[in-house]
Amino acid sequence: PRSDCIAAEQLCLSDPTCNATYRTLESCALAKTRLLPLDHDSRVRCLNAELDLGHSSLLHCRCQRRMRRQEHCLRVFWTVHSSMTDGYLSLETSPYENPAIEEHWKTDYNKLAALLSGRDCSQLAADATNPCLKATHVCNLSKKCVRLRTDYASICTKGAGSEDTCDRRKCHRGLRNFFEKVPEDFTRRILFCPCQDELCGERRRKTIVPDCSFQYSTKPNCLWLLDSCLEDHICKSRLADFQQNCQPADMSAHGCSQHSHAACLQAYMGLIGTPMTPNYVSNSSVEVSLWCTCESSGNQKEKCDQILGMFESNKCL
Repeated sequence: PRSDCIAAEQLCLSDPTCNATYRTLESCALAKTRLLPLDHDSRVRCLNAELDLGHSSLLHCRCQRRMRRQEHCLRVFWTVHSSMTDGYLSLETSPYENPAIEEHWKTDYNKLAALLSGRDCSQLAADATNPCLKATHVCNLSKKCVRLRTDYASICTKGAGSEDTCDRRKCHRGLRNFFEKVPEDFTRRILFCPCQDELCGERRRKTIVPDCSFQYSTKPNCLWLLDSCLEDHICKSRLADFQQNCQPADMSAHGCSQHSHAACLQAYMGLIGTPMTPNYVSNSSVEVSLWCTCESSGNQKEKCDQILGMFESNKCL
C-alpha cells in the first residue's frame, strides 16, 4: 500500500542520499512558491532531483482527507511533485488516497435515525416536505455535527454583509473543519439535499453562509481566485482532487471519466472553505459556480473560461 507522505519523508531523511535530494527539491519548491525565476541549470538540477526520487517511497506517497497534520503531508507531496504545477491547470494527480465508493454514499435517513436511536427523532417525520430542514434536524441529533455547524455559522455570520467585519479566513477554516471532521453521512445530506421548491433551495444555497464564505462585494476575476488557490497547499490539493475526480466524459453513464459520481461530489465538498469555494447559483436549480467573472481577462480569457467551465458546464458534477 502507498505510504503516507509524512512517514515517507521521515524514511527519506534518515538516508543521506535521499536526504540530500529531498533538500534540493525543497529549495526548488520554495523558489516556485515565491515565483523566483530559475535559471536553466537550476531547472535541470530540480528535474534531476525529482527523477532521482524515482525509487523512493516519497514518489508514490499520498495523504488522507481527514488526517492530522494534513498540511504537513500535503507540503511533502507538492515538494516531490513541484514540476507538476508548471501548467496552470495541470494538477491531474490528486494527493489524496481512496476516493469515495459509490455504495458507501447511499445511506438513508432511516439508517441514520437507527444510529441515533434513543434520541428524539419525531421531528424527522414532520420534515418530509423540506429535505434540507430534515438534514439539519438529523445533524442536530449528533453532538459533533451540531457543535461544528454552530461554530462555523457563528463565525461566518459575524458581520455578514459588510466585508470589513466578516473574517473570511476564519469562516473558511470553520467550514473545512465541519466538512473534514463530521461524518460524511451528515455533511453531504446538508449540502446535497434534494429540493422541490425555492424555500428548500434557499436553505440549501445558504448552507455555507455565502455572504461571507463565497461572495465578495464585486466579483473577482477567476484567474485571481486560481492564483490565490495555488499559493495554498490545501486549496491546491483540493483543486487537484476535483480535477482528477470531476473530469467530464461523454461516454460514461455518470458523465465522469473516473466513473464515480460519488468521488466527484466528495472532491467538490473538499473545495468548500478554500479560495475556490463553489456554491449553488440560485434557489431554483442545482447549478453551481465559483463567485468570479472572466470579463476583462484579455488574452487569458480562454484559460479563465476553462476554470469557470469546470463548475458551470460540467456533466460529471
